[in-house]
Amino acid sequence: MLSQQEIEKAHDSFNKYDVDHSGFIDAWELKEAMKSLGQNPSDEELFALLAQVDTDGSGNIDFQEFLQVIEKQKDSYGSMGEDWDMVSAFCALGGNPDKTGEIAADKLREVIEKFELTIDIDRLIEETDTDGSGKIDYEEFKAMLS
Repeated sequence: MLSQQEIEKAHDSFNKYDVDHSGFIDAWELKEAMKSLGQNPSDEELFALLAQVDTDGSGNIDFQEFLQVIEKQKDSYGSMGEDWDMVSAFCALGGNPDKTGEIAADKLREVIEKFELTIDIDRLIEETDTDGSGKIDYEEFKAMLS
């Protein structure tokens, strides 16, 4: 079940990508909307989700169907439990929902500076980037935030 905050964020995202204000978004708009919510489904996942919720077969979904997509996507990562926020943050910075991929250390520095956070990110990167690659994988990211 989605929280009120998640529903409000989903509504904002839906409206942003419903550019013609028809009350519907198509598959490609859906993908962009989901990306803006920190989810990055593959094309196959996207069309499978769309097929599950597009009950009239129009190829478009309304806001209620959009909420079902978000909830199904969230449920598919439900086994992550409390890791949901961690995975969402990892995805927002460039990682993948299945915990693969990497975040560039420079991207982390950029975000920390942009939000004017008082975190010694260079020290954290040095401590957690155990392979010295300059890229942060999910386990390193999780260790960094723990």
